[in-house]
Amino acid sequence: MNLPYFIANKLIRGRRKGMSFSRPINIIAIIGIASGLAVMILAVSILTGFKQQIRDKIVGFGSHIQVLNFDSNISFETAPISDTQPFVPAIRNIPGIRHLQVFATKAGIIKTGQDIQGVVLKGVDSDFDWSFFKSNIVAGSTFTVTDSVRTNDVIISKRISDLLKLRTGDSFAMHFIQDPPRSRKFTICGIYETSLEEFDRMYVFCDIGHIKRLNGWSNDQVSGFEIFIDDFRKLDEMTMAVRDAIGYRLTEDDTKFKVTNIRVRYPQIFDWLNFQDMNVIIIITLMLIVAGFNMISGLLILILEKTNMIGILKALGSENKMIRKIFLYQAAYLIGKGLFWGNIIGLGLAILQLRTGLITLDPSSYYIKTVPVNLDFIHILLLNAGTMAAIITMLLVPSQLISRITPVKAIRYD
Repeated sequence: MNLPYFIANKLIRGRRKGMSFSRPINIIAIIGIASGLAVMILAVSILTGFKQQIRDKIVGFGSHIQVLNFDSNISFETAPISDTQPFVPAIRNIPGIRHLQVFATKAGIIKTGQDIQGVVLKGVDSDFDWSFFKSNIVAGSTFTVTDSVRTNDVIISKRISDLLKLRTGDSFAMHFIQDPPRSRKFTICGIYETSLEEFDRMYVFCDIGHIKRLNGWSNDQVSGFEIFIDDFRKLDEMTMAVRDAIGYRLTEDDTKFKVTNIRVRYPQIFDWLNFQDMNVIIIITLMLIVAGFNMISGLLILILEKTNMIGILKALGSENKMIRKIFLYQAAYLIGKGLFWGNIIGLGLAILQLRTGLITLDPSSYYIKTVPVNLDFIHILLLNAGTMAAIITMLLVPSQLISRITPVKAIRYD
């Protein structure tokens, strides 16, 4: 029989039935652990949700990985490449590649009456994945690209529509600075809103055929390929896999290729997102310290309350190690109770926010309308296990107080 566990269990049951000096202190310790874990769960779920939503929005505009002409610079006027490259089937067959599509971009100016706005016209083909924009359409719908006839339909952002006072069904002229200057008339079929203002005020989506015609490209020429992957955590690994699939090759017209990913194209945004990790680390550290000190106080009160019992056990020949286990078992029970209520509170508030979007944010500052929540079972499990392990480790030092208690003084202690 596990004697320390048996004695600890008896003490816990006895404390439930009657009042004791340590009961209020234990309740405070449980509240401290519960509130600490709840705050940690909310902090981690909100941070991961925030990073995931911002990351998904950026990827929705520009994919995870892009393959471009090596001569293309950072502007939106790109050098063309052929869309019939021999490496395309090899890339599609890489495990972890979800989708591959072509695209083309061209800078232009929208002019409507007295208003003017510089934008980037992004041309998409029939293979374009509309799932991201369909989930963010606030008016109208997306358009369909066919090989036979070019469509004049476009989708614009709510930000641009508000600036230029445009609505679905309206037409506008877009002018392009080139030699000779050209213009095209488009009709708005849909309006999207992602709250990612830097991108919302920039992109207008159209049939890729218009950009090919404006640039004087042939039917098989595009700005490049956009590649989507299944797991963002493998972004660098998948980028290298795409580079290996392309290799160092030159086409018949001496075109070279470069492979870049979303993190390289927008380093300032991802550096800012990574910086948020430090805030969560600070919160978790502070919560663990508070919960640990609450539990240390509770353990010391338990030891002082049972000084007589410690003296009797020592007089009967019990070792310090065995007696320490008794109090650590009691502490583990209190920690477990605190973790239980901490999970109930933390997960409850997280689910409430997830279902209702009760707490809102300013999209111009945070790029999203409501506080995001991402509940990951692995994160919750690690927080619970880490909290338990950290507090138990912190309790090993004060539990050494038992070795200083002598049987004679402890039995006479009142």
